[in-house]
Amino acid sequence: MSGKKTGLFVGLFRHNLDDKGRLTIPSAWRPQEINSEENVFLALPSLEGYISIYPPKMIAQLEERISQISLGDAEGQAAIEQLMSMAHSISCDKQGRINLNDELAQHAGIERGAVLLGKVSTFSIYSESTYEALRAQSTISREAQAEVFKRFGL
Repeated sequence: MSGKKTGLFVGLFRHNLDDKGRLTIPSAWRPQEINSEENVFLALPSLEGYISIYPPKMIAQLEERISQISLGDAEGQAAIEQLMSMAHSISCDKQGRINLNDELAQHAGIERGAVLLGKVSTFSIYSESTYEALRAQSTISREAQAEVFKRFGL
């Protein structure tokens, strides 16, 4: 039986890749047991140039959604093929590190420093420069933020 369940990803953390390309995941985001099914994450490239990380619960939901794409939907199948060709299954090692493959690290522009941003049910990994650029662009007013929160019942 696994220890704590992964799935509540909140906060912002800055970590550097080590010499082997490994990135430390915040301890609060890691499963307690590395040999559990909770220690399988899916890393996907985003269109905006960062990496989205899905925990097991979200992988199951993603599988369900993808299974709804008809085999006859050539455009849908091509989009899934393109996305999944860059996907990478990752797990934390005993020290809580993951190994980003070269293709994903290049996609996100991560050379050394990375920003890990919790998004409750998933988290994202940005290069420092991409994160800072997106943050500079994203100036949502308090009123607009309140409207979004209201829309989702928060």
